[in-house]
Amino acid sequence: MRGARKATRSKKAGRVSFELVAIEGEARAGVLHTAHGDVPTPAFMPVGTKGTVKGLDPDRLRELGTTILLGNTYHLHFRPGEELVETMGGLHRFMAWDGPILTDSGGFQVFSLRDTITAVDEEGVTFRSVYDGREDRFTPELVADVQRRLGSDIAMCLDVCPPPEVPREELEAATALTTRWATRQLAAPRAPGQLVFGISQGGTDLELRRRSTEEIAALGFDGHALGGLSVGEDRDVMLETVGWAAPLLPAARPRYFMGIGDPAGILEVVERGIDMFDCVLPTRLGRTGSAVTWEGRLNLKNARFARDERPLDESCSCSACRRFTRAYLRHLINQQELLGLILLSEHNVRFLLDLTAEARASIERGEFGSYKAAALERLDSAAFAPGEEVSR
Repeated sequence: MRGARKATRSKKAGRVSFELVAIEGEARAGVLHTAHGDVPTPAFMPVGTKGTVKGLDPDRLRELGTTILLGNTYHLHFRPGEELVETMGGLHRFMAWDGPILTDSGGFQVFSLRDTITAVDEEGVTFRSVYDGREDRFTPELVADVQRRLGSDIAMCLDVCPPPEVPREELEAATALTTRWATRQLAAPRAPGQLVFGISQGGTDLELRRRSTEEIAALGFDGHALGGLSVGEDRDVMLETVGWAAPLLPAARPRYFMGIGDPAGILEVVERGIDMFDCVLPTRLGRTGSAVTWEGRLNLKNARFARDERPLDESCSCSACRRFTRAYLRHLINQQELLGLILLSEHNVRFLLDLTAEARASIERGEFGSYKAAALERLDSAAFAPGEEVSR
């Protein structure tokens, strides 16, 4: 199917918050309108968990092509605290980023650190902080208030994110509680212009996922996320689930897949109708001395790069590729020089942003299918171990 032009719009309180401009199969190109600017979709969101994308300053992120960042409610709540951020003018001013910001609810962090949880009940979840071990409690209302004070453009709902392969009765209970929490959070005060996204749960269970999606969609959120995936389940099963679950989400709202960042994975979820995605992978790889390229993942610590005069990637225009050889970057990494980690992080973020932008352009041309096939042929997908994208 050639890229069919659409005039589909998502309205909230008289505002247009999302527009679809082209569709090819299930793949979509659109524009998300936020209080701090427009976000062309599909969009990769670099992760600034604690108010910073590790190793990259805001101006550099903008130069690389970043249109939206992700921050995390859990970590910002504990350090430095939402009260301080609010008194400093909100998260945008605090971190000197004037573009859109999405804040995760912190639910993934709480439920992935299962050993820290002391109680889960109707009202919320009680857990011990990873910072000092003190007991704290998240409720939908508190999470909404933290994100209101941070002033993010998109606030995520608190959800119950169980691990893969839990007993079905536990998965069903988590799915039902997620809906009840979403209902409460949607009614809570929000920052001016702040959009709120709901999260569907249900794992890979067709009945539970369908039920959760229908219940969350009926509440009228500004956007929707597929939660409870990319948490350690088989990758093929995950992608199969995205394939049938994404079309269940409201077509006129942005669709967010939480936690994928390898090149092949990005193309796969875009093909299945996902508009937004995030991952710590590009900067984490950079800090460990690896680069994402069209040749696959390059471990710059490897001796084979000691006299390699080529750039990391011939087709990349980031400063690491324009100015430095693989041999020099290997030297920096092996000597634990900060510049090496920064340059690799910059390159990796740029690579994924460019990949996503090219995917969007191909959807607009009606050529995404051929673009994806050619891109996957170029990529050495085996270099990206399944499961490494897991992190929110």
